[in-house]
Amino acid sequence: MPIHQPQQRTDAQSDRTGVRQAEAALVEHYPRLVRLAYVVLPPGLGRHRRVLTAHAVVQRALPAAGSKASSPRVPAQSRRTGPSASTEGTSADRGPAHPAYGWVRLRVLRAALAHERRPRWWPGRLPAPAALRPALPVVWGLRLFPRAGGVDELALDRALSAVDGPVRAAFALHLLEGLDESGVRELLAEAAVADPAGAVRRAARLGRPDRAGAQAMLRSGEFDPCTVQTRPSDLLRRRHRVRAAAVAAALCVVAGGLTVAVEQGARGGGEERSPAGVFAPVLDPAELMRTAAERWADTSRVDFTAWPARGGRTDDDALLGRALRAWAEPPEPVRVSTTPGTAAAPPAEPPRLLFADEVDGAAVVLFHDSADRVVRYAEPLSGAGGAALDFARTDDADVTTGAAVVVSRTADGARFLLAPWIAESTTRDLLAPDTPGRPLEVGPDGVTAEVPRPAAGGACGTWPVLQLRSSEQIVEKHAFLVTDLGDLAPVHLTYTPKPGRGAPARQPREATSTEALLAWARTACSLRTLAGSGVRSVNNWAFAEQKLPEGGASADWLCTRADTWRGPGRVLVQFLSPAASPTEPASVVADRDDTALCSRFGQHVLAGTHWKAPSGRWYVLAAGSRAVTRIEASGAVRDAAGGPTFAVRAPRDADVELTASLREGGTLTAVH
Repeated sequence: MPIHQPQQRTDAQSDRTGVRQAEAALVEHYPRLVRLAYVVLPPGLGRHRRVLTAHAVVQRALPAAGSKASSPRVPAQSRRTGPSASTEGTSADRGPAHPAYGWVRLRVLRAALAHERRPRWWPGRLPAPAALRPALPVVWGLRLFPRAGGVDELALDRALSAVDGPVRAAFALHLLEGLDESGVRELLAEAAVADPAGAVRRAARLGRPDRAGAQAMLRSGEFDPCTVQTRPSDLLRRRHRVRAAAVAAALCVVAGGLTVAVEQGARGGGEERSPAGVFAPVLDPAELMRTAAERWADTSRVDFTAWPARGGRTDDDALLGRALRAWAEPPEPVRVSTTPGTAAAPPAEPPRLLFADEVDGAAVVLFHDSADRVVRYAEPLSGAGGAALDFARTDDADVTTGAAVVVSRTADGARFLLAPWIAESTTRDLLAPDTPGRPLEVGPDGVTAEVPRPAAGGACGTWPVLQLRSSEQIVEKHAFLVTDLGDLAPVHLTYTPKPGRGAPARQPREATSTEALLAWARTACSLRTLAGSGVRSVNNWAFAEQKLPEGGASADWLCTRADTWRGPGRVLVQFLSPAASPTEPASVVADRDDTALCSRFGQHVLAGTHWKAPSGRWYVLAAGSRAVTRIEASGAVRDAAGGPTFAVRAPRDADVELTASLREGGTLTAVH
């Protein structure tokens, strides 16, 4: 025994030294670790919960005192070799070199990824078990948000929300921590990721082609949970402090009961607890959040959180209770639909009531919750038909994308609930660009008269849209277009004009100008292909104008980009040849899914098509965006031309490959 005592004492001292060094690394690099956790955590938690959870994950990274968790064994400094032996610091592109930091980072990464993992026995509608654990810090009466960024940061956040945790982790480890691909794969494998190589490959596609810009945005305030803004959760509920205290006590009881239920489920024993029972306090109609009617005019956050509760049945607790219970655990007769990428999980906290009333023979309830979803519940007032429950994402909605929600849809049309900041509403037909809009009747509760739906099949003779104008309390002279593509939230239509000579790149603008309406008149029918896919907005970008061969008129090239609420986009490149009718459909020459083309992250585009001149001769035409300086053709035809457009005689079915040179270097291949 005496022989082994010195070694035991040395191991204990090593453990204590390792823990102290890990503590020092955590304190020194706390903001960096919290930012990493925030990016990796599921966006479905909502920004408030994700901020708090990121801090909780980092604060729990060290093993508890007296626990059996392994402690970091930090090598002595004298044993370090290689290039890192001379420095312990950090840089903008490399993470801290100390092994203690690496140990803490791995613990943070594992904990953040656990928030997206569900055991096989875990109910699919519930968040992962890790997301339900009570943890400090806790904030009462306030909601926390990182500082809002611009359009580019929002686009990156949407792209990250469309991928799973391992891909977000690979993206963050590369751009925030400066690890190369092999280092990222190794660290993900240590964090028990099933397919590290696949996660790295998918992460490499995010932020292209401007990875440096994506890195800068990832380090901006949009993704910094240590620099946050605060807003009240619900001022009206402050008046019910006694009830709030009771609810807090009930939540403690529920949290304890949930822990027992999880443990019993893991052991395969005990009585099963239903999601409705677990979330009972959250699903109480009396606890629904309600926004004051005038709130929208006095807040800088103009989205669904500013919508007041409207309708004649907002005090009908029986109806609201049925809607909430159906949300928590839909019974068999309830038809559930979700837009792509939308979770149908129960709310994590009392949702906000937007509307409750009778519309077109059904009792309709609309909610908005902290996970940035709009939920519609509808039950028939008579007959044997079942209820319906619809979910739609509304991440970072704004004045335009949060301007309307479908409350009722029939075979012929739809009624919308308009935002309180909409001062004027009209309808117009995109296929009649010269016809002015017609006034749209809106009830005192904000519900519109029925608006015809665009035809889903057959002839495309009309395309109805809503033209809405914001109140001058929000922005002066701001009109915009939205259209119904079959989801709860209508789609915002925009237009980017042709590039000006020597002018900076144009930005998307509202599609209400004559030029925009003429472009949409020829491309509106292509919107059919986007129906029901969770589209947030569609932009028509006139990226090139081309003089046609044989002394013909000019043709336009448009890139029609549809952005979804979940992040990925779809692109249609359309060729607008001279036409006798202003509504003659354009020719779709390229169609690409899940791409950054024609967005902030894909500013360059090249496309080509075969075209028949009035003489009967066939040509290959091509056009590129404003940075294209030369276009080359290879294959059945070999030719080249300087500038952003190209035309060459070629057989009708000639197989031609097109490439372009860019002003600042690099090449571009044609999109198909």
